[in-house]
Amino acid sequence: MFDIAQKTIDETRQGEAYSVELDSDHSLNKRFYIESYGCQMNFSDSEIIASILHAEGFGATRDHEQADLILLNTCSIREKAEQTVRKRLTEFRKLKKEKPGMLIGVLGCMAERLKTKLLEEEKLVDIVVGPDAYRSLPHLIDEAETGTKAVNVLLSREETYADISPVRLNSNGITAFVSIMRGCNNMCSFCVVPFTRGRERSRDDASIVQECRDLFQQGYKEVTLLGQNVDSYYWVDPQTNHAVDFAMLLEKIARIDPSLRVRFSTSHPKDITDKVLYTMKAYDNICKYIHLPLQSGSTRVLQLMNRTYTREWYKAKVNRIKEIMQDCAISSDIIAGFCTEEEKDHEDTLEMMRYAGYDYSYMFSYSERPGTLAAKRYQDDVPAETKKRRLEEIVSLQNKLSLESNQRDLGKTFEVLIEGNSKKSEAQWMGRNSQNKVVVFDKSDRLTLKPGDYAMVKINDCTQGTLLGQLIVSN
Repeated sequence: MFDIAQKTIDETRQGEAYSVELDSDHSLNKRFYIESYGCQMNFSDSEIIASILHAEGFGATRDHEQADLILLNTCSIREKAEQTVRKRLTEFRKLKKEKPGMLIGVLGCMAERLKTKLLEEEKLVDIVVGPDAYRSLPHLIDEAETGTKAVNVLLSREETYADISPVRLNSNGITAFVSIMRGCNNMCSFCVVPFTRGRERSRDDASIVQECRDLFQQGYKEVTLLGQNVDSYYWVDPQTNHAVDFAMLLEKIARIDPSLRVRFSTSHPKDITDKVLYTMKAYDNICKYIHLPLQSGSTRVLQLMNRTYTREWYKAKVNRIKEIMQDCAISSDIIAGFCTEEEKDHEDTLEMMRYAGYDYSYMFSYSERPGTLAAKRYQDDVPAETKKRRLEEIVSLQNKLSLESNQRDLGKTFEVLIEGNSKKSEAQWMGRNSQNKVVVFDKSDRLTLKPGDYAMVKINDCTQGTLLGQLIVSN
């Protein structure tokens, strides 16, 4: 069944194990192993956690059997994600019986919601830590080593981890995530984030700009600014009372260096402004790509979702993006089978997809999450088979739209940031253009390139998910 995101271009990173090259430091006599699930914010949080643990004498390992501490940074956005985490915890619990000194911890969004079950009823973990309590992890580890179940799931109105320099996990040294805010004030009825990550708060702009500058000086060529709703970023300096909005922050980072690419995720249709769009247009190194979640094309369903916009509003926002930046790619999130969804609502979603012409999308069937407003107010009344069929139709249409989008790029030339070898051949490079599309092209003996370099590539073929091109070599 289609109840996990299906991505037409971007890779799925569910349950990715992370480690860092710290094992050569013999002063780090304890080892941790971490797996991350869900959104990019979770993967960014894992880098903060790694920094905190490193300061406490923990090195990372890729082999969970060698770890003294196993951590799962979890996601509650879909039921299947939680099922996957439970399965992994059961597997690790068996390993713990062979290695009694090992500790197992659950971090992130599942921590607050399922703390009692995980600790007491199912006895799967020793440590439970919420997204705002990672600083307490060393103390909780000490507690757990005495046999005490250690818990901290308190949410904060201030915590942004702005002073912690993340340890880049499994980094390619080229692209990096930078968290600019935490939490969310949008009470979408289907979403658990406001309950698991707390209220929205922005990180100070100076620390964000400095982190991006440090990354560039270390050789990184692209940063992605992360937030549940980046367009509502707003920081007021308590000393000067000077305010910085998201457009101003984008400009500050773009001006670090023209060769540093800037991306961001996620935008909310009700909040993205002309000021942001014109800032994107003004700087070539701000990537021409916006992730603009739709969720549903039906105004009636959008109201039930508490998305606070109509289909007409969304269409107007798509129009505005394309008026200001004709070359801007747009992707989306789409939910099939939300409560009370009728066939007309589903058809409205398909029509909106055609109208927006999404380059790619993240597509789900509705999965009721305990504690959300939808779970309290509405009945999950769309049959599973109907959800499956509607999602299959959404996926099929998106596949068609993605192919058409790529076909429109045939004959065009793009600047591509090389990320590494193609998965299929070491004789080819793989990178992305400004529109976040994957580009694969043959290497050339006439031009020496390496990951992190920019290359001009002419597109001469494509698949649904990849642009295939030829490197342009100047005479």
